[in-house]
Amino acid sequence: MSLIVAPDPTWPTQAKAEADRWTDSDVYGLIEVHHIGSTAVPGLPAKPIIDLIPVFESEAAMDTARLTIEALGFEWLGEFGLPGRRYCRADDPETGKRRVQAHCYVKGSDEITRHIAFRDALRANAALRAGYAAIKGKCAALHPGDMHGYGDCKSDWVQKIEAHAINALATKEIS
Repeated sequence: MSLIVAPDPTWPTQAKAEADRWTDSDVYGLIEVHHIGSTAVPGLPAKPIIDLIPVFESEAAMDTARLTIEALGFEWLGEFGLPGRRYCRADDPETGKRRVQAHCYVKGSDEITRHIAFRDALRANAALRAGYAAIKGKCAALHPGDMHGYGDCKSDWVQKIEAHAINALATKEIS
């Protein structure tokens, strides 16, 4: 089974619906919710899991929001290996397959900037999107069913593009 699937034009709609659920539930301290990852880039093959970055006022607000987030059907895993993040995930109750991952951060976090810069660079550049699709396909073929191997395989490419995207964003903000 392949880790990635053909692009689904409904991914942005699914992400907006999930973000709206968070916003409409008055999640404590929530400022905004961004759709990130490959499902946020039209035309890009991806793991069929919606990635979101809910942005909070503070770490205390994220922790206070835990019960509301769990009431939305998310499993709360805390930092889950990344300091400053609160990771939550929701699976489809019928299939048991992962549906949404929420990587919660405090406003101003470099992680938010990194993810959004990468997403926006891919959205804006067809050649970059094609290159990433090729890397994803190669890594998925080399590591079928191995999410960690797949992630490690594409990591250097992603980090290089993220660095360029962040640099371009910083240069744009200075000028």
